[in-house]
Amino acid sequence: MSINFNELRELLGAIAQTDITELTLKSEDFELTVRKTTPVISTPSVGSSPGTTPTAIISPSTTPSVPPAVTPVSEPPEVSAPPAPDKKWVAITSPMVGTFYRASAPDEPPFVQAGDRVSLGQTVCIIEAMKLMNEIEAEVSGQVMEIVVSNGEPVEYGQTLIWVDPSRS
Repeated sequence: MSINFNELRELLGAIAQTDITELTLKSEDFELTVRKTTPVISTPSVGSSPGTTPTAIISPSTTPSVPPAVTPVSEPPEVSAPPAPDKKWVAITSPMVGTFYRASAPDEPPFVQAGDRVSLGQTVCIIEAMKLMNEIEAEVSGQVMEIVVSNGEPVEYGQTLIWVDPSRS
């Protein structure tokens, strides 16, 4: 069995978005173990990332059909959410890594604009992750105060996408 590194990268990305903490795949030619670990952060630094980090280990059991070492996929630096412009505003954040889209198609109107009123559960944008379109819903009712991310821009897990003022519902 040979390894397609693009498929491996997609698998690691999919595992990173789940609660799976360990996965082992074995065949005659190789063994792959993926473990998520929680990094211990003593002082904040650029590039540190809270949460879990996937780790991949490939150990050949016979003649390997691939190199025995896998270069880990480097993760982009942590994207911190800027403080809310107004303390009562609520952030709608990205639940995954992907690409932000304001509309369902390029020729369609955006789901929401600044100044629009949204209700709980209303679709406000789409995040494309691994060729899947994921609708992001408002977690509060209120008025859209600011759309922080540009259309087509990559986003990180936990990154603020939209600010909503729930006091203006």
